[in-house]
Amino acid sequence: MTDLVLVSRAADFAARRHAGTRRKGADKEPYVNHLAEVALLLTVATDGGDAPLTAAGWLHDTIEDTGVTRDDLASEFSDDVASLVVEVTDDKTLPKLERKRLQIEHAPHLTPRARMIKLADKTSNLRSLILSPPDDWERERLIDYLDWAEQVAAGCRGVNQRLEQLFDETAARGRAVL
Repeated sequence: MTDLVLVSRAADFAARRHAGTRRKGADKEPYVNHLAEVALLLTVATDGGDAPLTAAGWLHDTIEDTGVTRDDLASEFSDDVASLVVEVTDDKTLPKLERKRLQIEHAPHLTPRARMIKLADKTSNLRSLILSPPDDWERERLIDYLDWAEQVAAGCRGVNQRLEQLFDETAARGRAVL
């Protein structure tokens, strides 16, 4: 499978699996916009040189949110893509606070490419919170999310200067406006 076919298939797969889902923000933007932004951040960070990473960016929430399995992703895409997605997938059977704690704890132990996905994901999530915070989130909750995202990002350092800079710029913007 060519790189372009791989990324296009991943985008199509992710969009279909997340069809009808929306972000929590006031604008209720389609969830696929988040997936597209994560994939774009990864593409730019690698100068388009890692198609499986970009595909995993598109797919990073499919196991967590849609019931897709690792085997589904491996057979549809590759073991590489499936492994990256599994690495960044939270165990939804755990309470939310435990999942958040584990993300901080596990971030430094992820493979470099999985840490890149985490950085891109946190950057996209912060951008969304800054531009369109959920109506029911008070300022304190927004700040708590920013603090937590910075802790996760701290464990992802040393993998890609571009992604780290984008995250830092986004976090600084968040601190200024939240």
